[in-house]
Amino acid sequence: MAGGRRRPVVAPTLGPGVDLALPSKAVSPLRAVVTRLLLALAVLVVVVALVWVDRGSYRDSADGAVSLLDAAYHATVTLSTTGYGDITPVSDGARLSNVLVVTPLRIVLPVLLVGTTIEVLAARSRHDDRVSRWRSHVHDHTVTVGFGTKGRSALQGLLDDGRPASRVVVIDPSADGSITEANRIGVAGVIGDATRVEVPRRAEVERAANVIVSAHRDDTAALVVLTTRRLNPGSRIVCAVRESDNVALLTQSGADSVIHSAAAAGRPLALSVSAPVAGGIMEDLPVAGEGLEVVEREVTREELGRSPAESADMVLAVIRDGAVSRFTDGSVKLFQRGGRVVVVRQAAPDDTPADASPSTQSVQE
Repeated sequence: MAGGRRRPVVAPTLGPGVDLALPSKAVSPLRAVVTRLLLALAVLVVVVALVWVDRGSYRDSADGAVSLLDAAYHATVTLSTTGYGDITPVSDGARLSNVLVVTPLRIVLPVLLVGTTIEVLAARSRHDDRVSRWRSHVHDHTVTVGFGTKGRSALQGLLDDGRPASRVVVIDPSADGSITEANRIGVAGVIGDATRVEVPRRAEVERAANVIVSAHRDDTAALVVLTTRRLNPGSRIVCAVRESDNVALLTQSGADSVIHSAAAAGRPLALSVSAPVAGGIMEDLPVAGEGLEVVEREVTREELGRSPAESADMVLAVIRDGAVSRFTDGSVKLFQRGGRVVVVRQAAPDDTPADASPSTQSVQE
């Protein structure tokens, strides 16, 4: 059924996502400088050895002979300047080696010492500029904490529902390539522990409209919810838990909706055994673009003044002024302007926008 037909996450056409990772401390500046100096020393040793091996082809204006110290002196002044002319190559072979070896190494040395540093600074500047431009535009986005099995499924659902990848940020503590994978499909990402305030702040959680928490442990999920609620009291937080006993804990921590993942999977499993057809339908419902789907939409123009029973879709609930009335209540007699409904409907084809059909066009003010 739907589990076997689930579409893979498809990379959008907007390009790679932004890497919002915290500054790395893996390579210290001192180590980088020492590495470059050692490489420069290796270049110097190569030139010294070249002059010393072919010392008979060089002349010293002072005494005519070239010693090891003279070779080191000549290599140093040649690589660092244009030379003083007191030690010169006199044979064709020595001059050819200076043209083919020494001169290229003279160019490599400043590039090695200075160019690498400039390249690193330029790359960091480009990255910081890209992150700054991302921060200046992002708002009302969705932050997904945890990029394991549940987090990936949640991201898949967001993309299937038409949410742009540029309006999703993934936070994951592991450095196993998960964030790199998210970046490849156009999603911004942060490697770090979301229980630490600076990590969700890099994901601009203060301006996020929704936060999905799918941590590996329930206690970690509770801390993430508490941290998120502290930074953004108005965001909608949806959390997944492993143990049913922790549902109340996550709700008290500030989660607006808590999904017991084991129970959510267990019901379709049992239903697929006792009622295979019904189980298959249940499996299709959470998947956008497959069979039937559950959506929340605005009341359409055609539905105004009509009862929920007259809707082309199966109405599960009506939302009016923030109050939710389920279909079993019978309290909603007629649809009114500005209301929203939760319905079960046939999934739109992959190449057809969900709001393209007349039955789902929202009421224009």
